Amino acid sequence: MSDIIAKLRDTSFADLHPNERLKVESDYLRGKLMEDMADRATGAISEDATQLTKFHGFYQQDDRDLRSERRHQKLEPLYSFMVRLRLPGGLVTPEQWLTLDDVARRYANGTLRITTRQTFQYHGVFKENLRSHLQAVNQAMIDTIAACGDVNRNVICTANPYRSRAHREVYDLAHAISTRLLPRTRAYHEIFLGEERVAGGEEEQEPLYTRHYLPRKFKVAIAIPPENDVDLFAHDLGFIAHVEAGEIQGYNVCIGGGMGMTHGEPSTFPRLSDVIGFCRPDQVLDVAEAVLKVQRDNGDRHDRKHARLKYTVEDYGVEWFRTEVERHLGSALEAARDFHFEGNGDRYGWYQGEDGAWHYGLFVQNGRLADTKGGMQLLSGMREIAKVHAGDIVLTTNQNLIITNVSADKRHEIEALLDRYRMTRNISPLRKASMACVAFPTCGLAMAESERYLPSLIDKLEGVMHEVGLEQDAINVRMTGCPNGCARPYLAEIGFVGKALGRYNLYLGGNTSGERLNRLYKENIDEPTIMNELTRLLQRYAEERKSGESFGDFVIRAGVIAETTAGRHFHDAPA
Repeated sequence: MSDIIAKLRDTSFADLHPNERLKVESDYLRGKLMEDMADRATGAISEDATQLTKFHGFYQQDDRDLRSERRHQKLEPLYSFMVRLRLPGGLVTPEQWLTLDDVARRYANGTLRITTRQTFQYHGVFKENLRSHLQAVNQAMIDTIAACGDVNRNVICTANPYRSRAHREVYDLAHAISTRLLPRTRAYHEIFLGEERVAGGEEEQEPLYTRHYLPRKFKVAIAIPPENDVDLFAHDLGFIAHVEAGEIQGYNVCIGGGMGMTHGEPSTFPRLSDVIGFCRPDQVLDVAEAVLKVQRDNGDRHDRKHARLKYTVEDYGVEWFRTEVERHLGSALEAARDFHFEGNGDRYGWYQGEDGAWHYGLFVQNGRLADTKGGMQLLSGMREIAKVHAGDIVLTTNQNLIITNVSADKRHEIEALLDRYRMTRNISPLRKASMACVAFPTCGLAMAESERYLPSLIDKLEGVMHEVGLEQDAINVRMTGCPNGCARPYLAEIGFVGKALGRYNLYLGGNTSGERLNRLYKENIDEPTIMNELTRLLQRYAEERKSGESFGDFVIRAGVIAETTAGRHFHDAPA
């Protein structure tokens, strides 16, 4: 046991963040959740219970569109829960899809939302429906454990395990890491699934997390070059597969990435991870556990804004962190292998895998599977496809999905359903390269619109792109309603981060492989200003770009924006 964790056992919590006492005194994440869930006098739960539910994969929200109206009617806010699934690698069977679709319509708001962590989340799950929702998902062999909270989150990997043997291996590895780093408490099973606690048994233990759990969330990603669809460098821990002759020989290990920051606080910043070495396939699980332990024992438990692993690396240094990892391993990491990434987007349309099977990449705008009046019927269409599809369905970290293992004689049937439900309308490369977080009306952190606004902004930008002859170009555009960075906006060629209603910070200069942070270009601007600035820049790009030059590379070469060389320089004044 680390010296720091030992000291935490004996010290006062007075100088630590209140969440630290809550975790330790929660009886392994139980707290008073049972009592709060039984209270039907309110649609809400207590503040402490809200913190604990995050470890179980959901948390309380309310409809912010209705706050004023309900306040006027002397009603409490319309509370509900966001529920997120633990789905390592993002794969579901057609049978599971039908269950998840049914759960969305029976217990949530009638939509499915693909997240940037390769899983589903539900919105609008009311308190009286929460247990039924979780139990229905559990019957489909899926749970929500550790989908939120100060633990390892959903493990993501380069999409579609059926593309090759290497892809199947990283998918299996994502599951193995998820299992290895899973909390051991039975609180979820007792409170929400009806499992009875054994009286008089051995005291419960969390051998990896202890009663303290982690200082903050912990995220793991696995990528297979040349594709960086997972934005590997944006995560606490990343593994880059080294493939020779179709076989994975091992993985480069990366530590210290993270996207979140806080407006006006330059001590907070996004950061890209550093490569610290190479490990063999049979070492990966031990490496993942070692990295988690170093963060567990040394992460900041006083200031949650400074508690992510990226700040531990910044404070102690990359060399120190690697030495601590190797101390836990009992051996040194090997020297890193060369790698090369070419893009961080998804494949769309039909393509074949290594074994000749067909796969279809389907664009889902901002990850929202819903039926729109007179438009795309994504929810109904995928429901019908799941009824006839013999393969699996995979979610991507760019909020899209893949219909996998379609036989040649089934292609026509799938294509007919895609067409019938208007799921394959003409979609521009710009729109396919866009991504947004949920923001309003449910996210309590949102300062501006994101998912509901970005499509209309893309409409306007498409017009500009057409006028200047760039309609076939895919410029990476990402938007979030707050600076926490859920849609990874700080890696985008064009990034928007909400500052206030109708106003955004505009960031420029990310690249198409997810290996460079962008930088603030204009602060707190409205749509007319956004359009004026981007129209001018897109026209310049069309006229002045070099052959094959991306927009993100162009704005740096042309001196529009300075390159961000490291996260600690993210807030530096423009050069």
